[in-house]
Amino acid sequence: MIRPEALLLDFGGVVVETTRRPSWVAELAAEVHGLLLRAGFEGLGTEDIESDIRAGARADKYWKDSTSRQFAPAEMTHRGFWADYVAADWPDQARALVTAEATPLCRRMGELRSGRKVRPGMVELLTACWARGIRPGVVSNALCGIVHRDFLAATGLDRQMAVQVYSDEVGVRKPNPEMIWIACRALGVDPGQVWYVGDNYDRDVVCGARAGVAATVLMISRSTEEIPYRVRQNPQATVEDPRGLLHLLEETWI
Repeated sequence: MIRPEALLLDFGGVVVETTRRPSWVAELAAEVHGLLLRAGFEGLGTEDIESDIRAGARADKYWKDSTSRQFAPAEMTHRGFWADYVAADWPDQARALVTAEATPLCRRMGELRSGRKVRPGMVELLTACWARGIRPGVVSNALCGIVHRDFLAATGLDRQMAVQVYSDEVGVRKPNPEMIWIACRALGVDPGQVWYVGDNYDRDVVCGARAGVAATVLMISRSTEEIPYRVRQNPQATVEDPRGLLHLLEETWI
């Protein structure tokens, strides 16, 4: 494995550990209900809204699994998620309102859905990369990438990232290799000069292989073994955590 010029990292499962908040659907439903009431619409109760948000999230998960079978999938839009997956059978006014407010609603959904904390060893990894002239960046699927940007800014890690690429902002999603190529173009490096690190086989390992990166590294997380179907591609290396990734990088510095 060659010494990389850039280290591109997935967000959830690599940069951060995420924990699902059980109350997120009820909290979001209450906020959507308030939004509808302020607009003068009283035809939906919070229970109906909560049920449809839960159904939309489940449908979105199935859709994500199906897109990782495609070579170059596009990302779902914020408007598409709310108009087609949550509010498809809502009255016209209610559907129009959440469609118009789709981006802030996706942002709020991302904020409520999961708790996040930086994975142990990540700060040391990023510091060591900069000391060695290796530029780190984020390449991640996201329903609303601004939530990830906000988290990195709040923790100060945004100043450690040379580039951030999120699928909802660029319109394509992994395993579309364009996700990695966008970051490479932004950094002025060839894909053959970078490592890509992710925690899923069907999104991350496949994406790295299709993009032609120097090495795809699988970092183990709680979701690593949630594989919807067998994939042919294999990582060049597997690590347990950011410290393991740093040790792997250090082997190329000798």
